Amino acid sequence: MKKFDTLFEMIEAFPDEQSAIDHLREIRWKDGVYCPHCGSDKIYYFSDNKNHKCGDCRKRFSIKVGSIFEDSKLPLRKWFMAIWLITSHKKGISSVQLAKDIGVTQKSAWFMLHRLRHAAQAKSFTRPLTDEVEADETYTGSKEKNKHASKRKGCMQGGTGKAAVLGILERGGELRTMETPNLRAKTVHDAIRQNVQAGTSIMTDQHGAFIGLDGYHFHHRVNHGKGEYIRHFIPHTNGIESVWALFKRKITGTHHWLSRKHLNRYLAEMTWRFNRRSMDKGERVILSWKTRMADSLTRR
Repeated sequence: MKKFDTLFEMIEAFPDEQSAIDHLREIRWKDGVYCPHCGSDKIYYFSDNKNHKCGDCRKRFSIKVGSIFEDSKLPLRKWFMAIWLITSHKKGISSVQLAKDIGVTQKSAWFMLHRLRHAAQAKSFTRPLTDEVEADETYTGSKEKNKHASKRKGCMQGGTGKAAVLGILERGGELRTMETPNLRAKTVHDAIRQNVQAGTSIMTDQHGAFIGLDGYHFHHRVNHGKGEYIRHFIPHTNGIESVWALFKRKITGTHHWLSRKHLNRYLAEMTWRFNRRSMDKGERVILSWKTRMADSLTRR
């Protein structure tokens, strides 16, 4: 497995398209080539060293079939550069900037980024969060007062017209983020119980959605309305609030606007990167090849 610490080193490691193809083969087919359509290992090889044909289902395929690169005519080297940039920039990268950096159209860059964001979405959680956990809610979206009068929904206060999101952070551990249909107590409690082990100490602010967690967790609250942000060195939500500050700077400074339809993908991208914040840039890229694409690079 090739290792590198900078984007320049990565580009040098893959001087041509064949070297990128060979590298993916080492990851995907380390135990031997198999057909992504039927799983057969009866494979014929073409002289171009890029394409294969299954001896059972008779279908042709390349290393891209069954992966996030499928149906893309873009070179793998450009995909590798896109993976480096999206995993290395704390606040992400816009499709406009990516298009300029790697020399593709904005439409192609948008397609690449959303494929990568989709691959970053967690399909299931491996374990419940434990020890000390912080939970906080926020809203994302345009303010009603900034919209055209015909698009306003009446009330100018609170989260009217915005998307509600919930974040749960294990101190020194994993982050979980999700969009929620609302911030009612039942919705928030269900999400917390699905992600946090019973009996865990959980820190929240005074939002009404968190009332009633005491019966399931050791619940501590800080009252921001009274200027309280930390009490006795334990109850505070500074960690998860920093996450939301980062996410909103990502929207404001990088993307400027994002569709609610794709909100969970943007959250998944940030969460994936945040949970691997202690890794070097090169390590994150290598892990991305190994695990981020794992669901699409397995036998069907």
